[in-house]
Amino acid sequence: MKKLLLIPVLFAFVACSTVKVAYDYDKQADFTKYKTYVLSEETMKMAGVNQLNRDRIINAVEAAMAAKGFTKAQNADVILDIRIKGEEIQTATATNSGGYGYGYGRWGYGGGFSTTTVNYDKYVEGTLFVTLIDKATEKIAWQGTGTKTVEENASTEKREQNIDYAVKQIFTNYPPGVKK
Repeated sequence: MKKLLLIPVLFAFVACSTVKVAYDYDKQADFTKYKTYVLSEETMKMAGVNQLNRDRIINAVEAAMAAKGFTKAQNADVILDIRIKGEEIQTATATNSGGYGYGYGRWGYGGGFSTTTVNYDKYVEGTLFVTLIDKATEKIAWQGTGTKTVEENASTEKREQNIDYAVKQIFTNYPPGVKK
């Protein structure tokens, strides 16, 4: 149930951290022939994401697609599939303090004490998956991912900025093999 509560704010990323991006692609795919796209049915539903955030994500991805020369069409070259995943992460940090003690003699006995404090930190990492599927072969041609820590209390403007930034970072690797 916790994951469902966290997903509506999934891409309100923390501003000071960077997006970790990765991509993979089919080396046999001819990326010069991809000019049009259609959204997958799953993208339109995007389970667990509220309508406002779903619209923000789709708008950002469509803007990035347009910047790469794509247009939206019913009879498209690729199917655009967008998915998200949220994962709650917990870290623990132990700190030792103290070291007070007593002793007797050079080879005698002694003792002392110290304390260890453990601090736990919980946060959510959100991952956005953008997949282009060749409509003719029904094989994945390219997939980009972006992962970042989620800021759950971000303002509307900050959410939009963070989503736009993450999507732009993901699309820096499209088309693959092009030096920038």
